[in-house]
Amino acid sequence: MPNVKEIIDKMDSPTASDTALIKKAYVFAEEAHKDHERFSGEPYFVHLHETAKSLAETGMGSETIAAGLLHDTIEDTNTTPEDIQETFGDEILHLVQGVTKLGALRYQGLERHIESLRKLFVATSQDIRVLIIKLMDRLHNMKTLEHVPKEKQKRIALETLEIYVPIADRLGMGRIKRELEDLAFPYVYTKEFEEINLLFKKKNKETLQRLDKMHKALKRVLGEHDIRNFKTEHRIKGLYSLYQKLERKDWDLEKIHDILAIRIVVPTVADCYTVFGTIHSVWKPLPGKIKDYIAFPKPNGYQSLHTTVFTKEGGIVEIQIRTEEMHRRAQFGIASHLAYKESGGRKRPQQYIKFANEWLQQLLPSILRFNTKNNTKQKSAKKEDPQSKSMQVPTWIRDIAESHQAEAGEEFLDNLKSDFFSHRVFVFTPKGDVIDLPISSSTIDFAYTIHSDIGNHTFGAKVNGKLVSLDTELHNGDIVEILTRPSSHPTNRWLEFAKTTAARKHIRIALDAQQKLNTR
Repeated sequence: MPNVKEIIDKMDSPTASDTALIKKAYVFAEEAHKDHERFSGEPYFVHLHETAKSLAETGMGSETIAAGLLHDTIEDTNTTPEDIQETFGDEILHLVQGVTKLGALRYQGLERHIESLRKLFVATSQDIRVLIIKLMDRLHNMKTLEHVPKEKQKRIALETLEIYVPIADRLGMGRIKRELEDLAFPYVYTKEFEEINLLFKKKNKETLQRLDKMHKALKRVLGEHDIRNFKTEHRIKGLYSLYQKLERKDWDLEKIHDILAIRIVVPTVADCYTVFGTIHSVWKPLPGKIKDYIAFPKPNGYQSLHTTVFTKEGGIVEIQIRTEEMHRRAQFGIASHLAYKESGGRKRPQQYIKFANEWLQQLLPSILRFNTKNNTKQKSAKKEDPQSKSMQVPTWIRDIAESHQAEAGEEFLDNLKSDFFSHRVFVFTPKGDVIDLPISSSTIDFAYTIHSDIGNHTFGAKVNGKLVSLDTELHNGDIVEILTRPSSHPTNRWLEFAKTTAARKHIRIALDAQQKLNTR
């Protein structure tokens, strides 16, 4: 049977008050759900225990963990919001209500599902912790999906792949993303899962032997170069991630170079580059496969050095080099920064919230730091109190909450998938800010992402210093400059060039305004 100590042991230096709060929420939730069972026949409280344990493991604070224990009490028991407020206070009530499912809605089927997603993003736009609790809730639900009725399994797994996996990815929560992917894969793509699983089983023994041999050789080489303070681990690519790559590479396994990977964790950034150079002095890197995500982090905050090398036996292995802080960020993303530690491990809400705000500014620098006079969102963001209890959240979540409220159900879901959860391209402004766009985006999408006024007055664009047409598709690493003039305005053809919902929306508004002027 589960016990509260399992949760507390996962926390990093909990205070006496942290421990007391967790124990109080544990007893409250256990009593509230004492008569409830899951499809598996196990007590419902096991789900709440596992959700809270995952939250503790990611480094979340005691309030968030307590909310994880309580997140189903209002909907599934006789507990009222007033009960939660009186026993645990406003902050935990706010989190519990944010995560609570919609319950008895007038909607059914797809409409009910879509309204649930709308509510989730509206709640998340007020406090990012709501979304992290929901992710951990979904993670345990996926681990027990085999017990859910067959007719529901594929729907839940598909929603996980289309919504929750991309959310985890965009929040930089790599470990959670991979777990959710591999748990959902066999339910959504059963035939493909069986094919890849069979392929892996045939090659697994040989693959592991080769990886282990390279791992030992790498540790020996680092020792010979007087590099002693490091940790290493190795991994084989997740099955769903491999499936996605095989789809893009015409199912040719020889074209995939990151099936095997070795990770090296060192104390400092300087150590990362020292190890990087040492590896290349012994093993030849594969051309075009050297990536410096330390100097140029991904927009979700991921940092690491990547290189793919030829082994002495003629194989290929990817090597990732990072610091301990980068490693934790790669696993848990934004969650790793929501609990600021003072010396001695004590947490102060004002400090961890301020620290998280700084992390979020790194997460989407192009949106939070782009210096445009007419950018009202940036102006309002400056007025907000960085020590507010309500966490600052990434702008893309606010955009979902604000921009998609009036859309019809299926349109909302389609735009959610295409604009926010598709594969991404990361391009640069001339000043070096990173702009995060859906794949296949054009220079028009780039212009409107910076600001609607810039989009509306675009007359040309440069990509990597060369003039290009406005329908030019952007690729990772492109440097894009938008040329504007007051007399320029959108045309109907721009609607064909634009891929993002925001760009098309602003173009239509501008076209309607022009039409009204012309008919006067």
